[in-house]
Amino acid sequence: MPSLIGLKDRRYLDHTGIIQQRDIVDLMRYVALAQGLDFVSSYDGFIPNGEGDPLHLPDPLTLRAKRYSDEQLYALAMYIYSLEAPPNPNRSNALSEKGKDIFHREACAACHPAPLYTNNSLLPADGFTPPAEHLAKYSIVLKPIGIDPGLTLRTRRGSGYYRVPSLRNVWAREMLGHSGYLKTLEDFFDPHRLQPNYIPTGFRPKGGKPFPAKGHEFGLNLSAEDRTALIAFLRTL
Repeated sequence: MPSLIGLKDRRYLDHTGIIQQRDIVDLMRYVALAQGLDFVSSYDGFIPNGEGDPLHLPDPLTLRAKRYSDEQLYALAMYIYSLEAPPNPNRSNALSEKGKDIFHREACAACHPAPLYTNNSLLPADGFTPPAEHLAKYSIVLKPIGIDPGLTLRTRRGSGYYRVPSLRNVWAREMLGHSGYLKTLEDFFDPHRLQPNYIPTGFRPKGGKPFPAKGHEFGLNLSAEDRTALIAFLRTL
């Protein structure tokens, strides 16, 4: 589950960036979309709302009473825009300042520039080639980073892309990565997570069996000392 804090500054919504956010109307549209998708969702026969048939859509008139009005959508969007981060207990110190230097040295700021710590762009998943018209219409980073393409290529939320997430308030989040395989920043920067015998510390979709948590290998080749400093900096954001 992504953080809703700072959503007003995000250019794309959802992990897969399926909605471009230009103003509050786009957020309202996204809420309506999210509210209306469950009745056509089927995960190997499991339907989240517990009713309906994903192959035979219900009469739209029966759904009208369940959907939010424009007034409700606007109020909800305004509430989401108002959310503020909790106070950050992590203060800058010599170690985090060293981590900041490493952050820039390793070119992390190319995708996660201050002050939002995201370039608000889309990143094509491995195996997906952006159409030429997308390159002219959207902000796209043509630099594959090896992320598991399943979510964005084989689900109804699929777009072929992942949005570049913000690192703001990452200190307060767990279950990192779009699949939540890694629980902490230490796990995220642990090079052992690429090994086939790795047991993910977060979500384990294979019943606890080991498997490599691939993707975003930037920072995995750092020394243990540099990784500690980088993590200290990230926790101050």
